Amino acid sequence: MTSLRRRASLTPALLLAATAMTAIPMAAHAESAADAAPAEAHADANTQPALDQILVTAERRQERMQNVPISIISLSGDALQNSGYQSLTDLQYTTPGLTYDPTQGAAFQIRGVGSTSFDFSNAKSVNVVVDDVVMDAQRDLGITGLVDIERVDVLMGPQGTLFGKNSTSGVIAITTVKPKLNDFSGKVYASYGERNDRTINGTLNIPLGQKAALRISAFDVGQDGKGRYVTLNRNLGRVDEFGVRAKLLWQPVDDLEVIAAGEYTHHFDTSVRTAVGGPAGTSFAPTAAVTAAQIALGVTPGPRNVDTADGFLGSISTTNQGGSLHVAYKLGDHTLTSITAYRETAYGNDTPADLLPNDVYSYISYNSGRLKTDKFSEEIHLASPTGGFVEYLIGGFYNRLHANQTQVQWGPLGTSPLIVNGSVIGNLYANTGANDPVTGKLLGNAVQFNAHNETLAGFGQVKFNPTSRFSLTLGGRYNYDRNDQTISYPNFDPVPILGRTITFTATGTAPTADYRYGVKSSSRFTYRIAPTFQLNKNVMLYATYSTGYKPGGVAFVGNKYDPYNPESVKSWEIGEKGEFFNHRLRVNFDVFSSKYTNFQATILTPVSTGVGGFILASAIGNAPGLRSRGFEAQVAVKPTHSLSLSGAVTFTDAKFTDYVASANANYTGTRLTNAPRWMTTIGADYNAPVTDTIDLKAHLEYVYRSDLQTVTGAMLGNITAPAVINADGTKTPNASYSYVPGYGLVNGRITLARANDRVEVGIYARNLFNQYFSTGWQIYGALGLLHYTSPDAYRTVGAFAQVKF
Repeated sequence: MTSLRRRASLTPALLLAATAMTAIPMAAHAESAADAAPAEAHADANTQPALDQILVTAERRQERMQNVPISIISLSGDALQNSGYQSLTDLQYTTPGLTYDPTQGAAFQIRGVGSTSFDFSNAKSVNVVVDDVVMDAQRDLGITGLVDIERVDVLMGPQGTLFGKNSTSGVIAITTVKPKLNDFSGKVYASYGERNDRTINGTLNIPLGQKAALRISAFDVGQDGKGRYVTLNRNLGRVDEFGVRAKLLWQPVDDLEVIAAGEYTHHFDTSVRTAVGGPAGTSFAPTAAVTAAQIALGVTPGPRNVDTADGFLGSISTTNQGGSLHVAYKLGDHTLTSITAYRETAYGNDTPADLLPNDVYSYISYNSGRLKTDKFSEEIHLASPTGGFVEYLIGGFYNRLHANQTQVQWGPLGTSPLIVNGSVIGNLYANTGANDPVTGKLLGNAVQFNAHNETLAGFGQVKFNPTSRFSLTLGGRYNYDRNDQTISYPNFDPVPILGRTITFTATGTAPTADYRYGVKSSSRFTYRIAPTFQLNKNVMLYATYSTGYKPGGVAFVGNKYDPYNPESVKSWEIGEKGEFFNHRLRVNFDVFSSKYTNFQATILTPVSTGVGGFILASAIGNAPGLRSRGFEAQVAVKPTHSLSLSGAVTFTDAKFTDYVASANANYTGTRLTNAPRWMTTIGADYNAPVTDTIDLKAHLEYVYRSDLQTVTGAMLGNITAPAVINADGTKTPNASYSYVPGYGLVNGRITLARANDRVEVGIYARNLFNQYFSTGWQIYGALGLLHYTSPDAYRTVGAFAQVKF
């Protein structure tokens, strides 16, 4: 088990690159080289090479990124395609400062900060906003399949002033391509690589007369995982996604634009936990008999194990469908915009945890959840023209999210195999069941949550431009939030599932009837102050002070009603954005510090199984103090028409400054989970003609993140070391088993294209040097130490072709 704790340091080459980059003033715009300046292979030799200007809508109006006093990371659709990645969660490998935690509810983090939770009244710290619509449902990433994307902008720090929800650590703003009038065009792309890695997508733009156009995109992507269900002869880690999106643009008059959008997408994967094991006799290893049985079937627990001998297939599926109506009307020089959206998500998880066939050993044989969410949102805002002495934007926002989930967890909990002599045993423990607190009788063998989250807000921003060099932006937002949640205990008929009637023993007691419903209301005014000063027309200095807020909520943890309080943040940022040498060099830099009060932390807490063991459950509590500080830097250079170079580095120091959850859980001074101190990207793009009709394109990028931990607690080196005893008598748990060493990934792409880019063929590689890494660790009762892996932890090489018309 020593490899679990093997520390990785920056290589000399990486240290040199990071030092060189930080020696130059830079900022957090971590565009790829391809995004920074697509090379013009056939440019006029007399013209000087220059970086392309990047337009963003970080302040809800289109502006040059270099003029916006916000730390922004921007990636174009072409840059995403060059990276070779297929999912929104893969942005973490190309965007310094952004990470994704696949465990405990799954969520993004920016600058080390984010909330992962199974609680349905908990708001996200990082919101995904697609075409100005906030995707706030739990377990909804917001977009499936990165096809027909115009741009992805990652906005660092609190963004609650202008973006429709309470984003206390950042926003991922995605803009899809808008239909084009009077243009019939399309694109078809296909790739195939190792482990059936595949992408097939197509886009068609259809003019409908002179004043309307329809744009349709469809995709099918997927990959087989590296692991196997050895007893089922099935793939473990497989991912399949498909979907269709459509946008209809109508411009009946010059002053009115209407865009109706709709989508249907589906995701399926067989990515589940696999056994790691650990020192015998500790909580990191199951019994010797269970380990021996796994080995006999061909599964050897360990830090690189991706196989399982489980007798049931684990899978997760998500279906999203919905639409939006975007209406923009010119009122003289002003623009009035309405954004109406409706969205539904159906999420299903079937993730049993047994490790072995069910006639050998069983723990939780049935772990099945069904979540349905629906949301409605409406935003109206009025924007003044750009460039005057005063620019302003005012608006209102309403959002209602409804979530309903049922969860079933049944199993023998290791006391017996599920199947004995060919028959299912007659009694099972129901982890999701509960007994009546008064009568002691079983209320039900499953649990159901029903939650409503409602937000009403008014917001505005004013920018004063007293001189050509100085401006001052003032923004504010008033939020009112109401979150309520109900818990109940239905009875699910076991006959359709198990084939027979059985009895259940609940592992917990329900709260009394008056504690099965909770409601939490809160309101807050947040604001932003951002002065800027132009040293010259190409170099800007800026400062930003922002406050942010997340509403309180209701959690039912361990069958106990437990409301938690609103979270707030105060954040400042100072930076520089500049272009030099006739726009051939872009250099940006910023430093930041954010202090959170009552941070809504999700901590793994042991919950009794009722039979002498425990399961680590996800529990939300308020951490009184948390701090994230560091710097972000980026450079992009265009030395020739054919070559573009870029680099970015982020340093983040994120830790709890005050958090004593209990006498045995003092997390003060410990690092946040999934928060590496260093993240870097280095990229190069080359585009030059090899003949009069053929161009050669090449893309190479290196991505690095330093070591991190995936469970909150102290890092003591030895995973079996006892908890730290603090001076006040409290204990800080040891989280060393969740240590992930630093690692770097190399991605590349070589393309041969016709000079007009109508036809392209080439090869691609993700994780070229086959750098392995884990994404999450979990101690799961009697099953010991388990972990998650990603398909991106293995090399994938393939070929692709694209045709445009």
